[in-house]
Amino acid sequence: MQQLFLSFLPAVSDSLHSCTKMEKPQDHNDREPSKSRTTPASPTCASSASVKCAGSTSFHPPPTQSPWSEISPPPTYRPIRSPAINPPPNTNSQAIILAPVPQSQKVLTISLPHTFQSPSKKIHSPDDIRQFINSDSSKNFLGFIVSLSESIRSHKTSDSFHESTTLKKIVSIIETLIQWTEEIPPAQQSSRYGNISYRTWHNRLVENSESLMLQILPELLKSSMVEIVPYFTDSFGNSSRIDYGTGHETNFAAWLYCLARMGVIEEADYQALVSRVFVTYIELMRKLQLVYNLEPAGSHGVWGLDDYHFLPFIFGSSQLINHKFMKPKSIHNEDILENFSNEYMYLSCIVFIKKVKKGLFAEHSPLLDDISGVPNWNKVNSGLLKMYRAEVLEKVPIMQHFLFGSLIQWEECVYQLYKNV
Repeated sequence: MQQLFLSFLPAVSDSLHSCTKMEKPQDHNDREPSKSRTTPASPTCASSASVKCAGSTSFHPPPTQSPWSEISPPPTYRPIRSPAINPPPNTNSQAIILAPVPQSQKVLTISLPHTFQSPSKKIHSPDDIRQFINSDSSKNFLGFIVSLSESIRSHKTSDSFHESTTLKKIVSIIETLIQWTEEIPPAQQSSRYGNISYRTWHNRLVENSESLMLQILPELLKSSMVEIVPYFTDSFGNSSRIDYGTGHETNFAAWLYCLARMGVIEEADYQALVSRVFVTYIELMRKLQLVYNLEPAGSHGVWGLDDYHFLPFIFGSSQLINHKFMKPKSIHNEDILENFSNEYMYLSCIVFIKKVKKGLFAEHSPLLDDISGVPNWNKVNSGLLKMYRAEVLEKVPIMQHFLFGSLIQWEECVYQLYKNV
C-alpha cells in the first residue's frame, strides 16, 4: 500500500466478497454427520443412525467452525444505497501503477479570427478511446487539469488569490443556478431517484445558456457560443435520465478548458478557478443531487471512488500536500472533518459521503478507506491523476458522450499512425 493505493484494488474485492465464496449451508436434517470429506457418499443405514434409508446422502458435511474470519467479520449494517452485489469491474491496476504520472501543460490558445463549430460525439469504441488518449488534444486537456491541481497545492480554499472580473462573473452565474433550485422545488412523487422537477431546472438552464455566456464573452468571441454552450449545458447532468456523474463533471472541466483556449481564462486565474469557481460548482451539484435526487450516472457503487465526483479529490489532495498535521488517515478523525472540511475539498467530499451513506466507512467506501493508508498526500494526488486518466478518460461508457469541435479537436490521423506501428 505504501507504493500506491491502487495496487490494493484486488485486495478490496477479495476482502469484501469473501462471504460470497462460502458454501451455502444445507439443511442438517437431510445430511449425514461426517468426520471428514473423505467419508463415502453413500453409507449404509447401519453406519449412521441419522441417515435416512434411500434418502440423499451426497451432501458435504456442515462447516465445523464459523466461516467468518477475525479479519473479515460479517457485515452488521445495510447502507441506504446498497452496494453493488457483483464484483468490481476488472481493472488492470498494475498498468495504472506503472503508468507515468500525467504532467501539467500550458494551454494552447487559439489565434483570431477563428472558425468555431458545433461540437459532436466521436467516441464509440475502445479503438476510438486509444485514438483520443494518444492525441495532442487529450494530453493538453489532461495537462490543463494537472495545472489546476498544481496551482492549488498546499493552499486552503479561503486563501487570497488573484480573482479576475471574468471569474467573478462565472461564480455569479453558478450562484444563479443555485438560486433556481430554490425557485423550482422538487415534485411530490413516490420514486426515490430522479425527481422530475430537475427537468424544469435543466430546461431553464438550456433556455438561458446563451444569455449566461454573453456575460463572460468579449465581443470578438461571441461566435464561440455555438461551440462552448453544449459543454456548459452538459456539465450539470442529463435531463432525460435525471442523472449525473464524472462524465458531466469532465464536461465542466472541458468548458473551462475551452475558455482558457480562447484566452478568456488565463494561467494567473488558475488558483481562483479551483478555489472559487470549482468549489461553487461542487456546491451547486451537491444541491442538485440532494434536492432532485439525481441518479449516479454509470457509478461503480461501492467499488468507485465516489458516486458522482472525481476532480475534487484530485484538487483536494493537492491542497493537503505537505500539510504539517493532516495525513491521508486523518479522514477518520471526526474533529478534523468538522473543523477543516470548509478549507479542504478532499475533507469536504468525505463529509458529504458520510452524510448520504450510512454504515461503516470501510464498507460503503472501501477504495477511499484504502487511500487513507497511503503515507502522504503527494502519493495520493499522483495516484488519483493516473486513476482519472484510466477510469474516466479511457472509459467508453463515459467518453462516448464527450464532444469534439475546433477547441477540443478530434485528430483523425493519430489512430492511423497507431495502427501502423
